[in-house]
Amino acid sequence: MTSNITSNMDSEQLASDPADSELMRRIDDSLSHIWMVRTFLKHSDEAAEDEELAEVHRELYDFMLALGPSIDAGDAKKYLHLARKKFSKLKRIAEHFAEIQPDVSGHMNFKMASKSLGIAVAQIELLLK
Repeated sequence: MTSNITSNMDSEQLASDPADSELMRRIDDSLSHIWMVRTFLKHSDEAAEDEELAEVHRELYDFMLALGPSIDAGDAKKYLHLARKKFSKLKRIAEHFAEIQPDVSGHMNFKMASKSLGIAVAQIELLLK
């Protein structure tokens, strides 16, 4: 993932569709939060013991991995197409995590991870509409 997409795009790509490029950047900003949730879950002891939880961090990674080449290339059109195409899986896994989180752990770290994931997914949903 790239935190500053403009450094990866030449001025011609940026000028071609600045609205799409800005939308891509804003979605990528939200993905940074999802990345942190994914990293927390992946490295938790609970994920080693709970296949459902492991599925959550794998699905989050799959969504971000699919978008990576497009943002690296500065291809906002392809990025947005893939984000829309794959969004339902992202939303489904975030909802699933919210459902299983209390059973996985009641620790504040897990509660906040669930909340953070939900907020980031909701932001992406708004941006994709």
